[in-house]
Amino acid sequence: MYPVSDRFLARLAESHRVATRVQLFLTTGDIVDLEHTGGSVTVDRGQAIRRTCTVTVADPSVIPRTPTDQLATYGARLRISRGVDYGNPDQPELVPLGVFRLDSVDGDINEGPVNLSGKDLSACVADDKLTEPYSATGTVVGAVAALIQRSLPDADVISLVDDAPIGRRTFDTQADPWAGVQEIAAAAGAEVYANADGVFVIATVPDLLETDPVWAVEAGEGGVYIKGNRGMSSNKVHNGVLARGENTSENIPPVSWLAVDDDPGSPTYWGGPYGRRPTFISSSAYTTASACAQAANLELAKGKAPNATGDISALPNPALEPGDVIRVTHEDGTRELHQIAAFTVPLSQEGDLPISTIAAKEDA
Repeated sequence: MYPVSDRFLARLAESHRVATRVQLFLTTGDIVDLEHTGGSVTVDRGQAIRRTCTVTVADPSVIPRTPTDQLATYGARLRISRGVDYGNPDQPELVPLGVFRLDSVDGDINEGPVNLSGKDLSACVADDKLTEPYSATGTVVGAVAALIQRSLPDADVISLVDDAPIGRRTFDTQADPWAGVQEIAAAAGAEVYANADGVFVIATVPDLLETDPVWAVEAGEGGVYIKGNRGMSSNKVHNGVLARGENTSENIPPVSWLAVDDDPGSPTYWGGPYGRRPTFISSSAYTTASACAQAANLELAKGKAPNATGDISALPNPALEPGDVIRVTHEDGTRELHQIAAFTVPLSQEGDLPISTIAAKEDA
């Protein structure tokens, strides 16, 4: 969860005035506060581009007529925040929701409103398809940073994982560099995303069983719980991953690793009643059994996660992040731990926070 004050979290469960800010970063270097009437930011770990936004503006005069107008979709960016307005004399406490490339502007040219949409900065990497073969080599962190900064030279890239060597991986013309970033990061058991500050982060997937809850979503007086659904599905649930690597250009012999759900108490136990349902991944970047194991275990964690799912609706908390664990207390008093997969934060006073989860378990 993004760092916020205890006062901030307490106020979310009380009646309060919402503070929002949308800043427009022009290609000239100027920054403009954009008057807006609504919109939302969606954060979804299951999507290649994790953060997307919509912003509603009342004034139709902002609709661009020429490529040089303020809201022309040729390089402008949006920085969006939401928080709590404590009232004078205190300043509002704002939490960033993302930095976005402005992709579209449209609306009624006479009466408005005008709708803006954007994607986080990973879209800049994804859209910069390779126009010639590209070779990544060295280490995970160095290769990931090089691919990102190939498209965004001033991008900040931070790593929260132990670095690991990779074999030379050559991507063909027309390849998606952002998909390449994820493939390389998997050699260290990691994923890559643009965070709420617009910084690229290399990190492992948080483990539900080892991650402390960051927020309580409780039904009843003084709680932020609105409603909740619980489900279970075996769709796309894999209990084994075989990762393979072979790098003939560097005369490195084939390596592989089979990661399976080896917990006899797990409903997806490999060889148990669920059976064996493997999936397969491969890359020339994986040159050791350790790299294969890291990639296989990362994919296995994703593959097992949808076994238990939840859809929770709560009062909005803009500080949440995918991977955060929340403690949910339902109206019947049952408690569960949920790990967040996706949520949508409104940019208006009204509206709730729909949260979908990638895993859930009973909380004793």
